[in-house]
Amino acid sequence: MNRPLAVITGATSGLGRITAFELARRGYRLGVVARSRSRADAFLSELRSAVGDAEADVFHADLGLVSQARRVGEEIAARYPRLDVLVNNAGLHAFSQRITAEGVAEMTTVNYLGPFALTQALTHTLSASGPARIVNVASEAAQQAGTVSPARDLRHTAPYTRCESMALYGRTKLMTIMWTRELARRLDPAKVTVNCCDPGFNATGLGRDLPGSALLQRVLNTLRVGDPRKGAGIIVRLATDPTFAHTSGGYFSVRGAKPLECPEPGRDERVQGELWAETVALLAGLATP
Repeated sequence: MNRPLAVITGATSGLGRITAFELARRGYRLGVVARSRSRADAFLSELRSAVGDAEADVFHADLGLVSQARRVGEEIAARYPRLDVLVNNAGLHAFSQRITAEGVAEMTTVNYLGPFALTQALTHTLSASGPARIVNVASEAAQQAGTVSPARDLRHTAPYTRCESMALYGRTKLMTIMWTRELARRLDPAKVTVNCCDPGFNATGLGRDLPGSALLQRVLNTLRVGDPRKGAGIIVRLATDPTFAHTSGGYFSVRGAKPLECPEPGRDERVQGELWAETVALLAGLATP
């Protein structure tokens, strides 16, 4: 454990894969949270081919289930005596409603509740390891949220259309920004900083549920549109750049790390506190047998 340690979700493809490779090149040991064992095995093989001295461990969990997010966080905390960086990168844009076995919308869980539960499980380790950093990957889609009502939105399981999915996806990303701001107020910034970013448009597997997405992604890659290396760059900067060592509660753009405002209607600290309270209550209910 002489190397700094970074735990990252969603590292087997897209932004997360590039971020993980770059952190490994910078000397970080990786703790990778992955759902698919075959994709995790392929990731490890590719990582070791690309970065000869890379060190990485895989922890298997489906972040679409809060119980698994909490469980894997506890496993990571038990495995590592210290943790320098946590990158909550895994994300999902579901174009129709899917409800998990826990009775929650899968997109809400993967994008917000799972990362929240994972971070809760690792907060003590991060604080004891300070200075440590948390990086949450949000999205400019947060501007499309329209409204936010924490008690209602966290429990929203009604069917929706592909067109309606953008506002709901944006709302999960708005909640990520709101949570980042509230968490920053609750943590000692001398021990743990927490920031989030808009990685811009990226031609990755995030929209894999969209019919024709594989063909579209190949076309975009050929045209060099939505290059995920740019999005990964802002994640790596927030995780490692000394410039951000004492910054907490920020929301930063892929375009030159420009500071961004939390979009309305989630900018009010009162609403951010309400989201925190409703989230904690919901997670507590899910923990009850």
